[in-house]
Amino acid sequence: MIAQLRGKLADISLTSIILDVNGVGYQLFIPISTFDKLPQLGEETTLLTYMHVREDTMQLFGFAKSDEKQLFEMLISVSGIGPKAGLNILSSMAVATFCMSIANNDIKTITCINGIGKKTAERLVIELRDKVKKFTPEFELSDSPEVDSQAAVDASLALEQLGFKKEKAMKALKKIISKLPAEECSSENLIRKALQALNT
Repeated sequence: MIAQLRGKLADISLTSIILDVNGVGYQLFIPISTFDKLPQLGEETTLLTYMHVREDTMQLFGFAKSDEKQLFEMLISVSGIGPKAGLNILSSMAVATFCMSIANNDIKTITCINGIGKKTAERLVIELRDKVKKFTPEFELSDSPEVDSQAAVDASLALEQLGFKKEKAMKALKKIISKLPAEECSSENLIRKALQALNT
């Protein structure tokens, strides 16, 4: 089983790459979340891999982060979700956002993913609700059920994209949420106040 590959990017597209590993070109199918983290063509990169084997085909899938690979493996264990659908989910939604949607039984958000209908979304929730818990503890920002957990997730992801470390962003958000009334805990307000706190 091939679990990881390191090599030079010989070819790249939104959905797949060819990785030159000591002269051997491996085609890896990737989600857009991994595409966004790739270096320039010709440069070296390391990707975690999953080998999908069927009677008529053998495919390699590549991931920039371990949580992407772990979620992909969980997704394809669900009845009716194949590798193509798994990549589509990862390409459509951040790992943390998807897992929070599963944990919160948020069918509406899950069905926003292209190709995922209500029945499939319900099946994903039923089969993955307990499994995704390890992805979500850091997003339990408040004991108040009135606080929109999705807003907290979105704020945390936005802060990470702005260059702040997850731990530092989470600490700031927890402190802010503990002092704000629930109606003021929109993602925009959380981001604004967190930036003020983190930049002082």
